Amino acid sequence: MSEADFFDDLPVVLSVSRMSQPVNEAPAAVTVIDRDMIRASGFRDIPDLLRLVPGFSVAYTRDNTWAVGYHGMADAFSRRFQVLVDGRSIYSAAYGAVNWGELPLSMDDIERIEVVRGPNAVTFGANAFFAVINIITKEAVQVPGTFASLQYGEQGMAGVTLRHGGGEGDLTYRLTFSSQNRDRFETDVVDGAASGKLFEESRSHFLNGRADYRLSDTDELSAQFGASVGDWQAGRLYSPPQPDHFLEPRQQDVNTQYAQVKFRRALGVDDEWSLQFYHSRHNLDAPSRLDAYGLTIIGDQDALQTRTNLEFQANTRIAPDVRMAWGAELRREAVQSALYFDADDTRQGVLGRVNANLEWRTRPDLLLQGGAMLEHHYYTGVNVSPRLAVHYDLAPDNTLRFNVSQAYRTPTFLEQDGLYVYRSTTGLPVDIIGVTPNDLLPERIRSHEIGYVGRYRPWRLQLDAKLFYDKVDDYIATTPITLPAGAELVSGGNPGGARQVVNGGSFTLRGGDLQLNWQPAPAFRLSVQYARVFISTSPELDLVDDDVTDSGPRDSFSLLARHDLGQGWAASAGVYHSGSMIWLGDGDPTPAFTRVDVRLARSWNWQGHEVEAAVVGQNLGDDYSEFRPENRFSRRVYGSLSLAW
Repeated sequence: MSEADFFDDLPVVLSVSRMSQPVNEAPAAVTVIDRDMIRASGFRDIPDLLRLVPGFSVAYTRDNTWAVGYHGMADAFSRRFQVLVDGRSIYSAAYGAVNWGELPLSMDDIERIEVVRGPNAVTFGANAFFAVINIITKEAVQVPGTFASLQYGEQGMAGVTLRHGGGEGDLTYRLTFSSQNRDRFETDVVDGAASGKLFEESRSHFLNGRADYRLSDTDELSAQFGASVGDWQAGRLYSPPQPDHFLEPRQQDVNTQYAQVKFRRALGVDDEWSLQFYHSRHNLDAPSRLDAYGLTIIGDQDALQTRTNLEFQANTRIAPDVRMAWGAELRREAVQSALYFDADDTRQGVLGRVNANLEWRTRPDLLLQGGAMLEHHYYTGVNVSPRLAVHYDLAPDNTLRFNVSQAYRTPTFLEQDGLYVYRSTTGLPVDIIGVTPNDLLPERIRSHEIGYVGRYRPWRLQLDAKLFYDKVDDYIATTPITLPAGAELVSGGNPGGARQVVNGGSFTLRGGDLQLNWQPAPAFRLSVQYARVFISTSPELDLVDDDVTDSGPRDSFSLLARHDLGQGWAASAGVYHSGSMIWLGDGDPTPAFTRVDVRLARSWNWQGHEVEAAVVGQNLGDDYSEFRPENRFSRRVYGSLSLAW
């Protein structure tokens, strides 16, 4: 999609209802991060791109993990989003985390990212709670030939990507290899009265491939695979020693694999069906031992997760003014971790879903949409997630949207069945960190939105804004508990720091966000995002975690400007501001910050090869803290060189 396409016609999205729709007809607010925005931002890590979506908070936490929040509720696990890569869920059923750093996916292979800003369980089921992030990669036919990219810069930044695409007849393919090195923060830190070092350097390598084969005029078969390995440093070392850090693993080895196959039959524009199967596996090996109390204490954070998924999806036009998308899905999820479940056996479950979305154009200026997801989850039983949306065209290019929906977030394996215990090599309990009641209800959100999408052709400007009011019930949180007599530990006392997972109350979120895209001249493009959110609870409602009301910045905005300078030169600048907030879980209060990034690039043709060289400066202002005070993000510069032939 070129810039001209973007501004002459509204972007077409697939992630809201599984039907192809322009954004002004989608039943929920959606942001499209296209290839041009990805390049101009200078970002090389996928979570950073979410800074370009109104209402999103992004921070690197530790151990190669990222925290992402939307309108608050931000923690280290991104547990209230559904994240997909070409229709494959990468949401972790074990912890609710999204393992961003382990994706076998190159930034250079991403075609676009569609972000549904709001609940979308009607389409993607439980855990599409606050938002859906759908990463769409380039088809094999889009990347013929060979491509190489190299990055190198300060703060341990280095990366190389090699890709080759080809084909013969009806078969096309691409194969990508990438190796990335990061060292996110300054190594030496001061945390209160203690000084120490952060160990955050990571090396990740991956290989992925895709093949598309056209069987006939109507049928197509696609296959994808990927594998990644990571060698990461981890943990902190303080002087004087800090008691809560004594069992942190200093090394983490990760490996991830997936295989995915999809058959698609397209008989017409609104008449097609597909069948998709994928299997994914994620393994973390993080050994840790400590000699204390005359024992050797085990702190291994090892975990093995698998997912097997089969999905059918169909689109059909029932009548000239009525379209429908419907489907069914069956999924098996499993996790094994001796530390987090105090057992070597495997936790597993099977869930099933059926869903339908209906679109009815009742008259030229009025569009009605409705749908529901019925799913049976292995922990919470049957949940129903409905949605109703009404679109009214005030005038050509000006559309109002009203929608109401309901969504659920089901408990993770750790929340429902976790028993987080440190033991000695002889099996004695040394410390109990967390226990679960085994009877959690799913979190529920009831969302109400008023949206507006406007296109002002004479000014080459688009505006997308919404007001929202969301009510969250049965919030899943942890609370301190005192264990009963008999739970004394070999360390000499009762585990007063133990916590239990509970349904921790209700709260509301209200506010608004907007995004504006402006292209006054072919060579200049500006994107602006802004959000304002209020999180509150009634005095009569018992909310276990008081930090929830401050878990999102009151105000946040971002700006990305791009300018074609001519003769192959291009410049871009991004400004990212977040108000003060408190990250949930093991995060801390962080002050407001404003970050400024710039990029200068030159493209040219050399002996028939397309070449681009760029230099990127990140955070050109003062240092700021991410997630916790010692995570200081400093100014840094890196350069990149790419060659295509």
